[in-house]
Amino acid sequence: MTRTVPGRTDHVVVVGAGLSGLAATLHLLGAGRRVTLVERDPLPGGRAGRLERGGYRIDTGPTVLTMPEFADEAFAAVGTTLRDRVDLIPLHPAYRALFADGSGLDVHTDADAMEAEVERFAGVEEAAGYRRLRGWLERLYRAQMRRFIDTNFDSPFQLLTPDLARLAALGGFGRLDAGIGRHLRDERLRRVFSFQALYAGVPPARALAAYAVIAYMDTVAGVYFPRGGMHALPRAMADAAAEAGADLRFGQDVTRLERSGDRVTAVVTAQERIPCDAVVLTPDLPVAYALLGRPPRRPLRIRHAPSAVVLHAGTDRTWPRLAHHTLSFGTAWRRTFDELTRTGSLMSDPSLLITRPTATDPTLAPPGHHLHYILAPCPNTDIGPDAAAWGDLAPRYRDSILRELERRGVDGLADAVEEQALVTPADWHAQGHAAGTPFSAAHTFAQTGPFRPRNLVRGTANAVLAGCGTTPGVGVPTVLLSGKLAAARITGRHTTPVPRRRRTASAAPEGTPS
Repeated sequence: MTRTVPGRTDHVVVVGAGLSGLAATLHLLGAGRRVTLVERDPLPGGRAGRLERGGYRIDTGPTVLTMPEFADEAFAAVGTTLRDRVDLIPLHPAYRALFADGSGLDVHTDADAMEAEVERFAGVEEAAGYRRLRGWLERLYRAQMRRFIDTNFDSPFQLLTPDLARLAALGGFGRLDAGIGRHLRDERLRRVFSFQALYAGVPPARALAAYAVIAYMDTVAGVYFPRGGMHALPRAMADAAAEAGADLRFGQDVTRLERSGDRVTAVVTAQERIPCDAVVLTPDLPVAYALLGRPPRRPLRIRHAPSAVVLHAGTDRTWPRLAHHTLSFGTAWRRTFDELTRTGSLMSDPSLLITRPTATDPTLAPPGHHLHYILAPCPNTDIGPDAAAWGDLAPRYRDSILRELERRGVDGLADAVEEQALVTPADWHAQGHAAGTPFSAAHTFAQTGPFRPRNLVRGTANAVLAGCGTTPGVGVPTVLLSGKLAAARITGRHTTPVPRRRRTASAAPEGTPS
């Protein structure tokens, strides 16, 4: 029996209107709870925010959307659907991969299209290997999703199920590099199916093969883009929550929690005191633990994932070789991961993700202009340059990234930039993200599944955590699931309820105790 919050839970305050907080809110509303959602920013979205500058509409957070069914589950809880509210555009190709030797590969999620592309790129044997790899990824996903990812853990003993044996038989506890290498010999192709380990904060040579489930989401399940930008998703979730009766309060920073014994009785902002029966906390772990009064004891210190420098550039032109998402790989690979996770050095031969959202939605920029987001992974501030060092380092690193991309064929990029916003670990640090990284705790074995910081906190009976620092982890799909799992801790309902008639904004949901 999975633990739930004891006692009365009629009114829940959710702190933070990011994707996890919005998902929790929708699932709580669907279970009949009254919900007040408190957000420090003037808009919903959290890390999936929006910056408007010079006619450019810039997404400030994630740029890759996979597994939209997890968002749809949240909408279904209040009787609506994702596709009723967001125009989702499937991306073809999902990615374009460009390599240091001048070769290129379009990554398709359609099996036949990708097999043909791999055959063109690397030959018949590698195309057959891709088919085998795809089957392995699908089996890994089926073995993991409901039992190991979409689940609340109270004990490591919950791992002891027949699915654990299936996962072991699939090689899920081997190394990611080796697991992919059993199917693909071409080193360039192996990169395409293993670079996702960076999201987990572990090099492919050390990551568990089970983390190939992230590659499944990217390369098999499909990549999508919401018309209007990624921020359209949290905006639609907030609208659905308001229509279902949630009380949304923006521009309010939570300063403290009032307690009586082991229960939180009120959430206090600079403007008001909000009584509650339970609370869902979605800020990064250090902020959430500070509000609760102390971090829980762990045998090992939390190890954080690498961070990133992101240059948001509004330009007066674009380059045809850039798809919506383009992976630009350097020659180095293992050395790159050593620099990011061990030595704390900036990438000497960078691999970069360039996103051009105006390839799919030109309205995000002034007519004839384009947006380019350039993401360069970098060490977090625990092992690399600290937040203060980025004050001088940031402009120099920006210039070096632009020079490198021009060297790789994006001619005239620096001169084409009209509007820009540069985000570094110093900015993530200022927003309260531990170790200056938006990717939170790394997915080492000791920080995965039942060993990840739990969403129930010892010493507090009615507080639940959500977000990428807790169960199940980092990434848009898993963050949406974290909100669902947090709501289940309060309601006891894990499965998605049957869609029901939508309430109006003025209608108050009935309170139903746990």
